[in-house]
Amino acid sequence: MSSALQPSSAPVLDPITVEVIGAALSSIVEETGEALIRASYSTNIKERRDCSTALFNAAGHTLCQAEHIPIHLGSFIGIVPHIMKLHDLAEMKPGDVFVGNDAYEGGGTHLPDIVLAEPIFVDGAIAAWTVNLAHHSDFADRGHAHIYQEGLRIPPVRLYRAGQLQKDVQELILLNCQVPRERLSDLRAQMAANRVGVQRFQALCAKYGTTTVLAAGEALLDYAERKMRAGIAAMPDGTWRFEDVFDNPEITTNLPLAVDVTIARDSMTLHFESPDQLRAGLNMTYTALLATAYYVVKSVVDPTILPNAGLARPITVTARSGSVLNCAHPAAVNGRVQTCQRVSDLILGALAQAVPDRVTACSNSTCTVATFIGQRKDNGAIWVYLETMGGGGGARASKDGLDGVHVHVTNTSNLPVEALELEYPLTLLRYELVAESGGVGEFRGGMGLRRVYRADEDCRVRVDVSRLRSQSWGLLGGGPGGNGHVECGPGVTFDRDNAVLKAGQWFAVVSPGAGGYGPPEKRDPKAIQRDLAEGVIGTDTATTIYKA
Repeated sequence: MSSALQPSSAPVLDPITVEVIGAALSSIVEETGEALIRASYSTNIKERRDCSTALFNAAGHTLCQAEHIPIHLGSFIGIVPHIMKLHDLAEMKPGDVFVGNDAYEGGGTHLPDIVLAEPIFVDGAIAAWTVNLAHHSDFADRGHAHIYQEGLRIPPVRLYRAGQLQKDVQELILLNCQVPRERLSDLRAQMAANRVGVQRFQALCAKYGTTTVLAAGEALLDYAERKMRAGIAAMPDGTWRFEDVFDNPEITTNLPLAVDVTIARDSMTLHFESPDQLRAGLNMTYTALLATAYYVVKSVVDPTILPNAGLARPITVTARSGSVLNCAHPAAVNGRVQTCQRVSDLILGALAQAVPDRVTACSNSTCTVATFIGQRKDNGAIWVYLETMGGGGGARASKDGLDGVHVHVTNTSNLPVEALELEYPLTLLRYELVAESGGVGEFRGGMGLRRVYRADEDCRVRVDVSRLRSQSWGLLGGGPGGNGHVECGPGVTFDRDNAVLKAGQWFAVVSPGAGGYGPPEKRDPKAIQRDLAEGVIGTDTATTIYKA
């Protein structure tokens, strides 16, 4: 019989031991992440690194998350409590591995993010959990009116029982996937990553003693809380409100969003307002909202705070249940990252009124996604290719915004052109920064990207993008960023959010630019000339806006 192991008579810890063990925990999650990436099969994980890893303590609180993708914390913080709610700890055994992805009964944030969680046993009891998540780029070409159209819902169930694969569970999952070969290989990679996490944590306990390691884990949570409280206390007290709109091809009207951020001594409250949840895949679960808020607050208050559950203790996040930003079953959630990105900039807009020197202008506010799906001519096999594009990063108080980067809760790489054209019947004709897309200012906003694809076989493409009708805002006199949009070649029609491509036809996706910071008239003349020479701006902008 097993139980959750807790530190008994806690040892007296010195700061050096706590720091060493904290570094070891960070090393474990980074190593498990690299193991997952190197062992994976799909381009979405092995090349784009759309995955994350973490360690949790026996109570289900985050000990450490690898520096991969912030939004994945939303799935992590939900699944371990769900496992403990649905399964008796006393019946768990070494080698048990739970799989889940559901946004309502599994703690996830959308269905492609499949999580494997494994209890780590030390001296016959559960001392911690190793958890990893991989985005399985498979659930394409599906509807988004409600979650039942978005893929297979998996509550936390055992994929392995005492080290033995539950083949019936695996077959059930694979039968509901369009590219089962990739899914099987990536699930095996996730399992290999968990093995690393278990072995490294057990070795750490053997070296320092389990009681010491667990006590150090608690000390690290307390330390993160103290740093967060100190950082908040250094900010001015008050309440700041910011409003923006959200637009997307799935919806025909702009959605009004708002946040009130209140700082009182050493704590912060964020209250969000949004319309009723949609019959579109743009809704956010509460855990997705939490992960987004924690990321933004940490980045503004003190980026050096340890990424564990302690940092969340001084932060309260509220939103009306059944709304876009805190949806209820059976709302669709597949494209929730688009809304998460807007929420990130919404919070920054409020905090900019309190600490403008710490906050960037609005980023591109989205995660531009192009998903291609087709069927091979030679063997009839279904293929799915997902690409998430960077865009403009918001300008800062002392620097220009970054060009063509992922921002906020996403952090994936692009798929190299060579890998794209080798693995899929597509050719990338152009991949470039978009001139004039960065907002003007003393420091200009980052530029968006343009990717032009040619279909070498018939396929369909679906696009998620935002800032089509709205623009990313600037700060303190900075100008807005350029819009996102799609471009269709001859004979191609973009209908709402997708298009059908015949062999030889081309299709382009353009991501938004970001806002500028400070009045344009203060921009360094040398920077203006450099922008002109590099094609970042045109002569009209230089003469009419910058007066150069």
